[in-house]
Amino acid sequence: MKLLIIAPCLLSPFYVYRGPKGKEYETAKLLRELIGELDENWQVLAYPCPEFELIGWPRAPASREVYERLGMRERAKVIANFIGRVLTKEKPEKVVFVGVKGSPTCGVFHTSSSDPEGYPYRAMQEFFYMSKEERLERSREIMEKGGFKLVNGPGLLFEELQKRFPGAEFLEFDKENINGTMERIEMRLKGD
Repeated sequence: MKLLIIAPCLLSPFYVYRGPKGKEYETAKLLRELIGELDENWQVLAYPCPEFELIGWPRAPASREVYERLGMRERAKVIANFIGRVLTKEKPEKVVFVGVKGSPTCGVFHTSSSDPEGYPYRAMQEFFYMSKEERLERSREIMEKGGFKLVNGPGLLFEELQKRFPGAEFLEFDKENINGTMERIEMRLKGD
């Protein structure tokens, strides 16, 4: 057996902090199609969304540093334990993780960064009562005022996963380059 372990928001865009937009719908559609084309040796594990588990939905955008302050490192360990148990029981011959570029938790090679001191923590509760349009606008505002930036390095969950499973292959989905990313992932999954 080969195992594809994938960030849940890539398959179901409704996990995204502010709700799905066009690129999330397109990503999910293309990945579901690709998974349907894989041979019978492949299985798929979409682990629990760490951000949903910690904060719920909808939620304000937050950087790696903000999530670390909110206790994400412990949540990441719980999810990594679950994945580790699956790998121990199933013993797949190949393991491929797919994370999300820029995610504070599921970024593989790139994550988001900001100063946690200036973060509007009350915004986490505000989002629950906002319409989708209001969430999109408030998200932009929080990210601009907070000085969010894309930096090299993994998100909190993928940092843990890379430590625990060094023999696995790690791929990063870039929603700003959906077609290029899909080509790379397809090549890695179908190339064997």
